[in-house]
Amino acid sequence: MEVISYLVHRFIFHGLLWQVHRSHHEPTHGLFEMNDIFSLFFAGVSIYLMYRGMEAPLQSTHFAIGAGIAVYGMLYFVIHDLFAHKRFMPFKSDSKVMRLIRYAHQRHHQSIDKEGQEPYGLFLFPYDKYKKD
Repeated sequence: MEVISYLVHRFIFHGLLWQVHRSHHEPTHGLFEMNDIFSLFFAGVSIYLMYRGMEAPLQSTHFAIGAGIAVYGMLYFVIHDLFAHKRFMPFKSDSKVMRLIRYAHQRHHQSIDKEGQEPYGLFLFPYDKYKKD
């Protein structure tokens, strides 16, 4: 899922759908932002795929992909929204890995420009490059 997420984020969110995603890069936010439409869309896709494979979930590719999207979405919500952006019910962590993920994501948000915003992934990025000594 992270590879798909990276590609969608890099080439669709920072490309064709930048006008919607831009709300996520602006410095001030309300409770919700236009970018949250993407979360609703992927949740809908996940629910649809799991529903399609519900008759035989252990044999269904649809169910497996839908469940994978759901699990990734939950992890993304907790780490990205609650931890990195401190939205809704923020929390703290002393985990070095979690702090590294937040720092790398903050680098992605260093400007509001559409281009040059690496890393686009939340979990897969060159950890050594963003490691603070």
